[in-house]
Amino acid sequence: MSQLDKTDILILNQIQENARITHAELAKAVNLSTTPCYNRIKAMEEKGLIKQQVTLLEAEKLGLTLNVFIHVTLEKQVEEALQSFEEAISDRPEVMECYLMTGDEDYLLRVVVPNMKALEKFILQYLSKIPCVASIRSSFALKQVRYKTALPLPEQGLTLHLD
Repeated sequence: MSQLDKTDILILNQIQENARITHAELAKAVNLSTTPCYNRIKAMEEKGLIKQQVTLLEAEKLGLTLNVFIHVTLEKQVEEALQSFEEAISDRPEVMECYLMTGDEDYLLRVVVPNMKALEKFILQYLSKIPCVASIRSSFALKQVRYKTALPLPEQGLTLHLD
């Protein structure tokens, strides 16, 4: 087990909101000098707390206007089928998220595509051809009410379980 203090939490919140922030700006925002701030970031990276830095793009402006949630049920919920499905969809660029679920469906996918034709192609030419898939059900997002990538961190210290 390891601990994050209030300053570590402030650093994480700052870089979640703006991955482009400079070390000098970040240090000033969390009331540290640059070197100790940089050292804390490096330590958190080494612990695996900071996974990667990305740039978020505006999907609609790039022509990716359909945000679809696809519920997938497999024929059998055995390890081989689960692994086969996960491998089959892992390199598909339109699959933004994939979750193994409890309940009636085995997986929930979030897929982003430019139009219905692209969705039809993905479902008919790819998803439905994965051998272990028994059923596919889609729901269309009409409007994105909230989307965020920043995790809700506590204001105070946090105990980590780094196993």
